[in-house]
Amino acid sequence: MTNWTGLLNVVDVEATCWTGDPPPGQTNEIIEIGITVVDLATRTRVSKHGIIVRPTRSTVSDFCTELTTLTQEQVDAGVDFAEACRLLTTEFAAGERPWASWGDYDRKQFRAQCAAGEVEYPFNPEHTNAKQVFAESYGLKRRPGMDRALQIADIPLEGTHHRGDDDAWNIAALIVDVLNRDGWRVTTVD
Repeated sequence: MTNWTGLLNVVDVEATCWTGDPPPGQTNEIIEIGITVVDLATRTRVSKHGIIVRPTRSTVSDFCTELTTLTQEQVDAGVDFAEACRLLTTEFAAGERPWASWGDYDRKQFRAQCAAGEVEYPFNPEHTNAKQVFAESYGLKRRPGMDRALQIADIPLEGTHHRGDDDAWNIAALIVDVLNRDGWRVTTVD
């Protein structure tokens, strides 16, 4: 069995979204960062957090509110993206700890948004695509969505799907499941 020790940050973002293409002049932006810290040695979820982020190049659509429950008023009261990245670094040691997300969307969205806003990328280069590792640990040919993965692992969904803090918490439960199956590994070093 692999000896995984230390803490892992599990990250899930929600971003502005629309039923089709973004309206002219708008782009997808992170509006919530969910983060759950997992103790790899004890294989437990130790904390759950959410950071609401104020978008500057887009607005929250009705579709986005229906999906995430986040409203324009809520995100207007959030921190700006640079401050959110600073919090990840100072409060969650994001530059030092390995991290994971369900798929590569979150990593790519952070990379793009940091580049567009000239904000330093906050994360350690050791990233695990938990969706890929979960599918491999169960011998699945297709990578399931988080809600389907919870069903496969017989883990109940906690909280509200498509809220960053709740999704990070649920993804962390799936990671603990994979750890217990001795299937955890880093999938990206960038």
